[in-house]
Amino acid sequence: MDWTHYRFRTLWSLPVPPAAVYGALERAEEYPAWWRQVRDVTRLDDTTGVVRIRSFLPYDLSFTVREVRRDPSAGVLEAALSGDLQGWARWTVTATPSGSLARYDQVVDVNKPLLSRLAVPGRPVFRANHWLMMRAGRRGLLARLQAV
Repeated sequence: MDWTHYRFRTLWSLPVPPAAVYGALERAEEYPAWWRQVRDVTRLDDTTGVVRIRSFLPYDLSFTVREVRRDPSAGVLEAALSGDLQGWARWTVTATPSGSLARYDQVVDVNKPLLSRLAVPGRPVFRANHWLMMRAGRRGLLARLQAV
């Protein structure tokens, strides 16, 4: 097993129309305004940016995000990641009877040296750290969308 390889899936049920959820998720440069763990998003061009995140644990991850798919009709946003994280991430937003379901899938290898050295003993803590970040993201997005 490669202890630095991670697969994540997070589901956010939101009582908001899919178009509003998708619209907020496609504006990554605004994430720091509603998702406190997303510390910085620096746009490099129309399809690429650098993101810096920090959740509960005291370390930052910095990576380049390059858009590979933007399909509003399918509700899909997909990006390739490189840097401290290498892999891909995808949002898929679909309608539900009560609003929307935002599904986040991510498959990455962690390249940050400290996290690689701590891969085996730290894995459960790193996964919990990701879970906490995603929980806070849902809360932040919901608050932002309900305030509009």
